Amino acid sequence: MGILSVNAGSSTLKFAVYPLQGGEVQPALLSGSFEGLEPQGQMRLSWSAGAQRQQRELAAGSDPFAQALVSLSELLETEGKALRIEAVAHRVVHGGAHFRDSVVVDEAVLRKLEPLCPLAPLHQPANLAGIRNFMRVLPGLPQVACFDTAFHAGLPEVEYSFALPKSLRDEGVRRYGFHGLSYQFVSGQLQQLAGAPARGRLLMAHLGNGASLCAAREGRSIGTTMGFSAVEGLMMGSRCGALDPGVLLYLMEQGWTHDRIQALLYKQSGLLGVSGLTADMRRLRDSDSADAKFAIELFTHRVAREAGALTACLGGLDLLAFSGGIGEHDTRLRADVAERLAYLGVKLDAAANARATGNEALPIHAADSAVQVWVVPTDEGIVAARDAARLVTLPANG
Repeated sequence: MGILSVNAGSSTLKFAVYPLQGGEVQPALLSGSFEGLEPQGQMRLSWSAGAQRQQRELAAGSDPFAQALVSLSELLETEGKALRIEAVAHRVVHGGAHFRDSVVVDEAVLRKLEPLCPLAPLHQPANLAGIRNFMRVLPGLPQVACFDTAFHAGLPEVEYSFALPKSLRDEGVRRYGFHGLSYQFVSGQLQQLAGAPARGRLLMAHLGNGASLCAAREGRSIGTTMGFSAVEGLMMGSRCGALDPGVLLYLMEQGWTHDRIQALLYKQSGLLGVSGLTADMRRLRDSDSADAKFAIELFTHRVAREAGALTACLGGLDLLAFSGGIGEHDTRLRADVAERLAYLGVKLDAAANARATGNEALPIHAADSAVQVWVVPTDEGIVAARDAARLVTLPANG
């Protein structure tokens, strides 16, 4: 038996297949992605099974998502070693106040999740459309929603509350936090690999096109940079992060519409907006543009600035972990952040930092560093798969 874990975007579908052995979810047997699922897009399937990586272009037809699922079924037959898929685990960004844990999806669940789409417009609509497509194409197969907000469900009241009237907080206007599947995986890995420091004052940095920090004690979130929506906190690929609300009032006074402001906050800001070039950190590193260099400097500054705030919430720091596409692969970014946090006793081993390229979890701190520093490649899919396996009550001999 196996669990299919998916992350549906507006034009992409990422997937991984996790076998079950002795009731436990094992590392992915097969993983990959479909791209070009938008109307008139050129659909492409890329996948890897072990060390083998392949890709091919596909004819999308009138229903690209349905065609992707047909191609995925064929791929499972040829590469999946005859695994029988027992459930589909879906990454869903926002669970709101209703869902503090993963849940088997039905229409009632979807109705509660739809109103949250404006709080994560880049992700939530696509996540829910993905679930509906799987329900349509694979009727009867359990669909499990696994929420990025769930890891932060136990945030202290003083952390999740805004300084707004209580009536608004009672309506659900509060901090929720995101990237929870990633933080759950990273925290679990570190508790196995780093021991006691991972259960102490832990600061995790999920840095990619979406970026946030999370402070944790005993594996539980006590503070995070993202809040009510997925646009708050750190500067990101195309999202602005924390912003004075007065800026929005000013733009409204200038005649900006809701849709124009939303596009600015989510799609035209961050690394892309500041550089005027790209949201891709790799391309910014290669650029000689002064604006590109400033975008990197601002991104680095915001990470260090928010790290200091969350360290204050923790009362110190025992372990710092980098994850996400930028966190796992950008050695310069890690070194620059560590330099800015040297006042906390953070000190990197330059050679170890250079060796950490996102292929495995590695410590990169110097021997005399007062704080452990790790790079941990994240695996949100296996966290979702474990939840799905638990919820559909699979036989122990799976």
